[in-house]
Amino acid sequence: MDDQQIKPGRRSPIVNGRWQPSPGHAPVVISLIVIALVTVWLTAMSSNELAAGLMIVDPRQYEWFSLADRLNALLDTLSKGQVWRLITPDFLHFSWPHIIFNSVMLWFLGSQIEFIDGRTRLLVLALVASLLSNGLQYLVTGPLFGGLSGVVYAIMGYCWLSQRRLPRFQFPPALITFALAWMVLGFTPLPNMLGLGNMANEAHLGGFVAGLLVAAIKKPHQKVGH
Repeated sequence: MDDQQIKPGRRSPIVNGRWQPSPGHAPVVISLIVIALVTVWLTAMSSNELAAGLMIVDPRQYEWFSLADRLNALLDTLSKGQVWRLITPDFLHFSWPHIIFNSVMLWFLGSQIEFIDGRTRLLVLALVASLLSNGLQYLVTGPLFGGLSGVVYAIMGYCWLSQRRLPRFQFPPALITFALAWMVLGFTPLPNMLGLGNMANEAHLGGFVAGLLVAAIKKPHQKVGH
């Protein structure tokens, strides 16, 4: 871990064998969730003009209905120095179930990565996931998307593969089965038929691949006793 040893008087995040962290165990994760909640409030659930300023490109200023248009819009946006747009779609959400699910999964798994493998590892994972998931989703569908789902899928992919090399996370095996089934389901017409709307399928896929890449490239630390 990156200087994450439990200080005297600080309780362990593992209570009766279960992962039960406090905000002090995972300040980066808490910060990401708070930023997402504040963004929901400021953008009125991604429905006002501020939301357009946080999308990967401003949909009011560019044509984005073809791949060539999307590439040109992205290159022009980045040439203007608006690099933050590669990351800020993470914090846009379009419903309360959307942000609640992402926050719960980010807290449960992301806090384990931050505490056990270190904040640097979590930040690298989140950055790679954001770039890959947002980039892939934009190139396929355009700028009208958002959410932390890509980062959540990266965290699940990272935990699953990294856990196989060095067991240290509380990661229910059924979770990866559910996540992959949900991702595959998103590529079918069924979600629309059920009234769930369009899902950011490419962001899920890009995030999951990002998690696998980080887990494969970066050797896990030795497990730290608590």
